[in-house]
Amino acid sequence: MPHAENPEAFSRDELETWSSVATLLEWLPAALDAQLQRDAGISHFEFGVLFALSEAEDGALRMSALASYANSTLSRLSRAAARLERKGWVRRAPDPSDGRSTIASLTEQGRDAVRAAAPGHVALVRRLVFDPLTRAQAEQLRASSRRVTAAIRSDGGWRPLA
Repeated sequence: MPHAENPEAFSRDELETWSSVATLLEWLPAALDAQLQRDAGISHFEFGVLFALSEAEDGALRMSALASYANSTLSRLSRAAARLERKGWVRRAPDPSDGRSTIASLTEQGRDAVRAAAPGHVALVRRLVFDPLTRAQAEQLRASSRRVTAAIRSDGGWRPLA
């Protein structure tokens, strides 16, 4: 978009778009957290950790890879993993091939927790994100989100396994 008029201020259209995106960024995570806390006793971040592990080969990932998927510091991820360990849903252990790294593994209880939490989460995401949009709008949202994400980080973020 051209910024020739005033490079320090948003155009009216930019402001309208940005205010919509900023509101979405504030309201959607709060709604997701509230539902997951109510139904499963976990945050959306913790659910994301469990889900990423459930999608990983053998249900295990290096903590550094998991932190990258979650766009998290290792410190924040470690605190979440400790909470999930106390519930018996995750186990952490040194990587046998590199003792400097830690592997997080999903336990059977953790797999059960993901299966139990997923239906309510999926229903809420469908209601809040997909139901208000046409199929074409949902595809455009995906494409637009990927473009913005790529502008932030070149690795493109988490994608579902093929």
